Amino acid sequence: MPDDANKTAAVLVIGDEILSGRTQDSNSHHIARFLAVLGIDLKEIRVVADSQAEIVAGLNALRRRYDLVFTTGGIGPTHDDITADAVAKAFDVGIGYHPEAYALLEARYAPGEFNDMRKRMARIPHGAALIKNTASVAPGFHIGNVYVMAGVPMVMRAMLEAIAPTLPRGTQMTAVTISAAIGEGSIAIGLAAIQEAHGDVAIGSYPFYHDGGPGTQLVARGRNPNTVERAAQEIEAMLKTHGVTPQRV
Repeated sequence: MPDDANKTAAVLVIGDEILSGRTQDSNSHHIARFLAVLGIDLKEIRVVADSQAEIVAGLNALRRRYDLVFTTGGIGPTHDDITADAVAKAFDVGIGYHPEAYALLEARYAPGEFNDMRKRMARIPHGAALIKNTASVAPGFHIGNVYVMAGVPMVMRAMLEAIAPTLPRGTQMTAVTISAAIGEGSIAIGLAAIQEAHGDVAIGSYPFYHDGGPGTQLVARGRNPNTVERAAQEIEAMLKTHGVTPQRV
């Protein structure tokens, strides 16, 4: 469903293991790329600890500021999986066993193995809809403008695919990346002039270093492919005046 005004989004990553450095967050990267394809603008990524107060505060701040919020982590069977309770508190609703989630999980385990801790994964805030999980059955859920998903990357990705048909669509960004063997300080004035002339194109400068010396990647991004291309051509022309050969990458 096309939308003239592109929706905005944020990601709330939940887990002490991310903040401690024990686990590297790959979910945010995947969500960013996923949303870009849909034309949804990811504006913020926030990481919070396994603390109900921190989750509630972070979630309330993000869901009020952005059209969509995606959370990852904290919906498993252990004592530190507190995301569902925190979401219920943020929305000021109750929480309990969801009949469909309970039945799905009960069917997954052998008799006697569906213990009280595993039953925790069937606890869903009142009024929330389930997010299907084709990877390991235990569902995520959707309430308001918030999508609550697992922290395990394979499971999170399965949940993203499940909700993809229901998410809004917008105009995708077009991006042109140009690389040149020159330090960004040498081209900063020229680059600023090009940016000023192309207000609807975002131009970023990203320095790098290699054996031959400094280099810079310049990225022009925008929703109109024609204006992005014009800005990119001006960047290339400017680089040539500095005696370097630009390359598109």
